Amino acid sequence: MLRFQHISYLFSLALVPVFIVLFIWLLYWRKNKLKKLGDTELVAGQMLGLVQGRSTLKFILLTIAFALLGIGWANLQSGDKTEKVQRKGVDVIIALDLSKSMLARDVQPDRLTKAKQLISRMTDKMQNDRVGLIVFAGRAYLQVPLTIDYSALKMMLNTVNTGLIPTQGTVIGDAIDMAMQSFSQKERKYKSLVIISDGEDHDEQALAKAKEAAESGVTIHTVGIGSPQGTTLYDPDTRSVKLDENGAPVVSKLNEDELRSLASTGHGTYTLLRNTDDAAEKLVDAMANMEQKSLGSVVFTDFTSYFQYFLLAALILLFVEWLLPGAGLKMKAGSA
Repeated sequence: MLRFQHISYLFSLALVPVFIVLFIWLLYWRKNKLKKLGDTELVAGQMLGLVQGRSTLKFILLTIAFALLGIGWANLQSGDKTEKVQRKGVDVIIALDLSKSMLARDVQPDRLTKAKQLISRMTDKMQNDRVGLIVFAGRAYLQVPLTIDYSALKMMLNTVNTGLIPTQGTVIGDAIDMAMQSFSQKERKYKSLVIISDGEDHDEQALAKAKEAAESGVTIHTVGIGSPQGTTLYDPDTRSVKLDENGAPVVSKLNEDELRSLASTGHGTYTLLRNTDDAAEKLVDAMANMEQKSLGSVVFTDFTSYFQYFLLAALILLFVEWLLPGAGLKMKAGSA
């Protein structure tokens, strides 16, 4: 089994195409500058140590070295020792509201960012539970199926934004339906659904769906994010306060009554998100107090790291690039 210990460092590889585009632009710019100085071949003859293609070779060496450093920091590992261990846990699906109202800034930096921070802290505190992610607005989509790979879920979480779902609104009932389809249909317990939303629900069937889920063994916890007083919404198109069809500012308010009702119907808890760590602790504790199912699984307990090989290769390439001389202008005879 191969894995990256710090998979987030692989995002640095996204800079490689940027470097390539910038280098091509630099070559084009330098070519035009040389043309302005006179005949290209004549100007090139005045360049001391100029070898065609050397600058491109130096760039390739630097780019490969940068990529190797990124891979090295991510630390590729292989599992060497396996052990059969007994694990206990529950299946947890997190349903995250991606409606435009989640961009409101009555919590800092905004509701959606705060919600994503909560999910990240929850996975930090979990150990054996399988976790899945559903995103919803006017419709619900399964973003991450149930998994114990928390790092993969975090990686996917970083890409989540309100533009991901074209159909706007807040239809919590669809999120509950999607969760029901994602859970095991053979079990009537060990299942928990966490709904993170501002509660501005446009679905009259949400409570009925929550009741059906509870009857099938799903415990529903809700997390409210925002303020009951509400705040105006920013419209990125007009770069000002969002207005309704009558020209009045649109105000988004946290609907705690809706979220409390869902949690009560789902035999779970309601949490107003203020402190991220406290909320994550409360939710994880609630799941730890549920009846756990036994999960026999082969897990890798000892890993060998290979980061040193990538870093060594990067250093060798950097040294070779440093040895390659650059080009300079020839000095005229008698000049100091």
